[in-house]
Amino acid sequence: MRALLVAAALAGLATPALAGAPVELKGSLQSHGASVTLADLFDGAVGPAGTVVVAAAAAPGYNTVLEAGRVQIAARAAGLDWANANGVRRILVASTAAPAAPVNQRSAKAHAPRAAQALAYARNLNAGEIVQASDLVWSDEAVAPPGAPSDPDKVIGQAARRPLRVGAAVAAGDLAAPVVIRRDDTISVAYEAAGMRLVLQGKALKDAAVGDSVPVLNPQSKKVIDAVAAGPGKALVGPRAEAVRSAAFTTASLR
Repeated sequence: MRALLVAAALAGLATPALAGAPVELKGSLQSHGASVTLADLFDGAVGPAGTVVVAAAAAPGYNTVLEAGRVQIAARAAGLDWANANGVRRILVASTAAPAAPVNQRSAKAHAPRAAQALAYARNLNAGEIVQASDLVWSDEAVAPPGAPSDPDKVIGQAARRPLRVGAAVAAGDLAAPVVIRRDDTISVAYEAAGMRLVLQGKALKDAAVGDSVPVLNPQSKKVIDAVAAGPGKALVGPRAEAVRSAAFTTASLR
């Protein structure tokens, strides 16, 4: 009986140590140095936990874009519990690290109303690179061209069509769906319907993103099959192929 009481007491003592301290995002998110820390993000992030660096801060005048899932993991590792009850996906942190300019050098523009921020690139990107959340910032200096995307979620995961310069505003023509099949790749082509599945190996005759048509050469029959790219090294024919094509078209229309 005594052993049971001791075990229960130890379990009770261990519970608070394992539970993280609950925290909530601040109403105004700002970084004040070269890094974004947990103290910049959360009320109640004090002591060593508050000094934990989550990401490098954007340049002054820009916003750092953070993925909520990674922030949640960093907080948990530091002993903080952020429930994210509102289902936040992206966190924007304004960089205020710029030193104040001398009064006699301040431009009259500093007193003018600020234009809407534009989504811009945080670093140079090479053609074909996939845009990550950390590659984007909100800029007061960049000017968004007509039709430019204003939602980071519509940019993240897209591939650069050409080299893109740091600080430039994101434009609709900058990006495309990433290529998952390359010309001359050996890929699998599957047909699935009514519980039946047939698969063959063939050679792709052009590059393709998910949902794109891709001609595939059957090495045995020497015939060309018109398939739909479904993922890296994979293509489909038949009813499922049309479903993949339709889903990709709908996603592209929403961007």
